[in-house]
Amino acid sequence: MRKNFLARYFFRKFFLSPVGFFLIFVMPASTNYQLKDFGFGTGGAGNATSTNYALDAVSGEQSNGQLTGTSYNLGSGLIFTNQANVPPAPSFTNPSSYYNKLKIVIDTGGNPSDTKFAIAISTDNFVSDTRYVQSDDTVGATLGIEDYQTYTNWGGASGTLIIGLTANTTYKVKVKAWQGKFTETGYGPIATASTINSTMTFDIDVSAINEENSVTTINFTGASSLTAATVVDSPEKIWVDFITNGENGGRVYVYSNNAGLQSSRAAYTINTVTGNLTALSEGFGAQGSTATGGLSIAAAYNLSSNNVAVTDTTIREIFTASAPTTNGRGSFLLKAKSSAVTPSASDYTETLTVIASASF
Repeated sequence: MRKNFLARYFFRKFFLSPVGFFLIFVMPASTNYQLKDFGFGTGGAGNATSTNYALDAVSGEQSNGQLTGTSYNLGSGLIFTNQANVPPAPSFTNPSSYYNKLKIVIDTGGNPSDTKFAIAISTDNFVSDTRYVQSDDTVGATLGIEDYQTYTNWGGASGTLIIGLTANTTYKVKVKAWQGKFTETGYGPIATASTINSTMTFDIDVSAINEENSVTTINFTGASSLTAATVVDSPEKIWVDFITNGENGGRVYVYSNNAGLQSSRAAYTINTVTGNLTALSEGFGAQGSTATGGLSIAAAYNLSSNNVAVTDTTIREIFTASAPTTNGRGSFLLKAKSSAVTPSASDYTETLTVIASASF
């Protein structure tokens, strides 16, 4: 009996004594991986940042199932819920017959005002040509952080013009949004617009009124109609139509063959002049009359009363358009004065040439 008592005593002492102990952990591992913890927590790593990076670690994203279709794309998981709203298709147009630029107005898609947007552009529906609208509105091969801009910086409701494009080309654009860490979306739907060819239309009419015709001659009715010491206006004006989509508009010029009204029979020329014919003994010149539709009369010919400017063998600017114009029209008239000693003849003539150029 004593022996059994001692055995029970030592057995209890062993378990009651404050002796040391150790635990053995079996990690979830194989020859290919080792998982440090059985629990995934919230599925992300909070505040995993430094001055150079920010890390959002997520477990449990869906990898199976049909979350896309021909008319929708449904994301799942934490990353998707962090993203900004995908922008709808922007307004993309050619409002003024541009040959080298197109207008885009971004649709914010309900994103906050501090959201930034990037624009991709392509000529082949993003198959092999994918470029990006830069912060200076040109097109570049790379997308830099500076090329993400707010709705306001992209022109707001007025939009912005994408410049430096190729004439007669169809472009497609799409937009994505970014509103902070882990929020950048994929690109939204595509919008399409086209540039046209560079164009210039020029036409001349000769008429006493503003009309279209095919007349090209002004008749002073010979020198006999030029009463000595009297300033005479041409019975018709020279009208010009000037239309162009040139980036910087264009110019209309005039020059003459004889530098005045010349008579072969009298071997005499009423010379072209710049000045006030009222005060001069004789002379011949041009005076700007009207200009509309984006045209303006060049300063040298923007005259009144009996003041005229020279029309000689030098090509001189008479009308200016500083921007594209779809309905530019201008007119100028001729004035002449003979003196008491001007030889009488019926063949006083001058040939004026009017030319135009567009600034593309």
